[in-house]
Amino acid sequence: MEKAISIIMSYLDSTWGVLLQAKSQLSTTNAILMLSMLGMMLYRAWAGGAKPPKVTRKLTVVSEDDFPPIEPLDKFGWETTEPLQLRPYKPKYNLTMALENLEPSELIPIDKEYKDRIYERRKVLKENYDIALGIHSDKGTVHRDGEEAPLVHDAICELYEYVMGIYLPNRYPTMFTLMDAKFETGKVFMLQNKVTGEVLPASVSPGGSLIKALETLAKTIDEDMLILLPSENGEKLIKEGDDGLRDRRKGEKKESLKTSVSDKGNTKYVLQAYATCFPSGFNTREKLGKQLAAIHDPVPGYKEKLEKSMDRYFERLEVGKYMKRMNWTVTAGAELFSAFGDIHSSKNEDLRPLKSEELDLDDTFLRVERQTLYRLPKSGAIVFSIHTYRYPIQQIKEEGSGEDLAAAIDGIETGNIPHMGKYKRVPVWGQAVKDYLRS
Repeated sequence: MEKAISIIMSYLDSTWGVLLQAKSQLSTTNAILMLSMLGMMLYRAWAGGAKPPKVTRKLTVVSEDDFPPIEPLDKFGWETTEPLQLRPYKPKYNLTMALENLEPSELIPIDKEYKDRIYERRKVLKENYDIALGIHSDKGTVHRDGEEAPLVHDAICELYEYVMGIYLPNRYPTMFTLMDAKFETGKVFMLQNKVTGEVLPASVSPGGSLIKALETLAKTIDEDMLILLPSENGEKLIKEGDDGLRDRRKGEKKESLKTSVSDKGNTKYVLQAYATCFPSGFNTREKLGKQLAAIHDPVPGYKEKLEKSMDRYFERLEVGKYMKRMNWTVTAGAELFSAFGDIHSSKNEDLRPLKSEELDLDDTFLRVERQTLYRLPKSGAIVFSIHTYRYPIQQIKEEGSGEDLAAAIDGIETGNIPHMGKYKRVPVWGQAVKDYLRS
């Protein structure tokens, strides 16, 4: 600031000297031009030397410095932004992790379907609240009043603040604005959703409802989110003092979950909380409290092909590293909310093939999950998020990708897990869909 003032005073002195020397020769027009030039010089001095320092916003649990910087989309128009067009299918289906690096700024995509999807998610919450939201009953963190809270308490609060208080207002400033409100108890950050008109807390208040926090996330972003914490032989690994939450809010450092388990080699991750409005063929509540292997027990080949590598990867995932992968299938007659079948078959289910004339083209979709994975820096929890896209089967054919998808459907049963075809109900819809795509 002192440098900027010095520069401005220097400009003033030199310009005033010129004006005094030339005042007898200046016309009114030239005087106006000279004053305009003075104004420009003052602006350049201010812009070049008096830029305010960037303020790092600190919320209740986290601050912006705890996460990678988010590149803002200053002119983003959600109403004109097309959904991502993902075509992850290949001629042969092989079950692999297939993880790719993800730019942190691209964590949560938003497009012109946002408003309709948010409406659909709220409808699911109204009709299937206990299935769409869940928190495991494991106890671990101590409240100030002496009562225990779920083990996942800190992770939910951290994730909530990251999404509501950091990511959304920084990434999509045309849609979300972070505001501060002053109360007798202090300053509170609020997030304004300019699309829905809602103003929501950017933090979970002390003693606030965790299930309501998950509900708010589910109603604000079109992402299904699952929170996993490590356990070793069933033991709880969070370490804390007499008052873990109070210590955390004071900013005192606790031993992170990642540090507690990184050298053990046999860590297993457990689903401790979730908000899933669009489950793909499973009831998420039935997965609550289970380890990764048990969660994926119905998936053919998971134990042989993925279990060890998945456990190892979850254990070693570093803070600040964001990953993504894709998963796809074809659905015939399945809704976005498919918690009770229609997408995956049960072991003894009798699968009757659809005839071509029975296939409802308006209700047949290529369903693609864009899955993301990252670790929260404070709690050490891992967040597994899913954004579900549905592309009408007619669109796939019209864009010229019909043969590629038909070949990929054939490739499901010729890949490294032949039983995957039955699991994905290919015997039901496969032939009818291929006939249409190749017609």
